[in-house]
Amino acid sequence: MNTMEAIEAIMSRRSIRKYTGEKIPDETITKLLKAGMNAPSAHNKQPWHFIVVDDRETLNKVPEYHQYSKMLETASHAIIVLGDNDIQTTDFWIHDCSAATENILI
Repeated sequence: MNTMEAIEAIMSRRSIRKYTGEKIPDETITKLLKAGMNAPSAHNKQPWHFIVVDDRETLNKVPEYHQYSKMLETASHAIIVLGDNDIQTTDFWIHDCSAATENILI
């Protein structure tokens, strides 16, 4: 990918909150996870863990405790990004996990 393709990916990113009901292929989920794992991290600690949720019952329950996750009621998957402060003992894990999330979103 050249610089212009990267800029185009950033500038054209959009949020989707209405889904077709189709299951996302495993290969696509793997690519998204690899994108997250390739994010920069302070001291290369990579303090993230990713949980992929594709269980319909679990996805339906998330909005009960996360007010901004209503879209999961129709999504086929969710990727939960967790920061591990045993790996990154400073607050850099917040920035590291934010970068991983941004890579997944792009």
